[in-house]
Amino acid sequence: MSVHRTAPTVLESAWFKSSYSGGGGGECVEVATASGTVHVRDSKRLGGPVLTLGPAAWAGFVELAARPQA
Repeated sequence: MSVHRTAPTVLESAWFKSSYSGGGGGECVEVATASGTVHVRDSKRLGGPVLTLGPAAWAGFVELAARPQA
């Protein structure tokens, strides 16, 4: 996993908003996939940091995020 201060080379058209992002503007996450990586960013900070994950790390993240809160 890595965090880039500048966005990796990902076409702007590759980014999509998570279906779990709220419509109220508070939880806006965008995701883009590229050869063997998944990139995650805050849609309100397009020039901000980008979290880059491998497929296994992304699957683990999604699994953890999907668990019901205790």
